Amino acid sequence: MIQLRTVLTVADNTGARKLRVYMIHGGSKRKFGNIGDFVGASVIEAIPESQFPAGTKVKAVIVRTRHPLRRRDGSRIRFDDNAGIILESSESKNPAGSRVFGPIAREVKEAGFTKIASLAEEVV
Repeated sequence: MIQLRTVLTVADNTGARKLRVYMIHGGSKRKFGNIGDFVGASVIEAIPESQFPAGTKVKAVIVRTRHPLRRRDGSRIRFDDNAGIILESSESKNPAGSRVFGPIAREVKEAGFTKIASLAEEVV
C-alpha cells in the first residue's frame, strides 16, 4: 500500500533516484495505491544533469510494494522495496526511460502497461 508522502525508489534509467507521492489517482477519497496504480509524484533526489531534476512533478506507476499483494489464486507477492517508474505523460502509458531495473509484478502488465513489462528484466 502506497499513501501520500511515501518515498518510492525509481526503477528506470531517467536519472531520478527517489520520488515522493503527492497524489493517488482514481478518486478524491482514494487514500492508498497498490501495484499497477497511477500516482503523481515529485522527484526528491536525482543524479546531476538528469532528465528530471529534483523538484520536478512527474506521473508514475507503482511496480513494487513492500506490503503483500494477494492474488486471485490465494498466493501473496511481496517485494523488498517500494518502487515506481516515471511515465512520459499522464495520457500515455509509456515509460520515460529506456530500461527498467529489477523485477515487476504481473499486475502491472494486466493494468495496461505492456511496454514497461516488455522492458523489465523479470515479470513475477
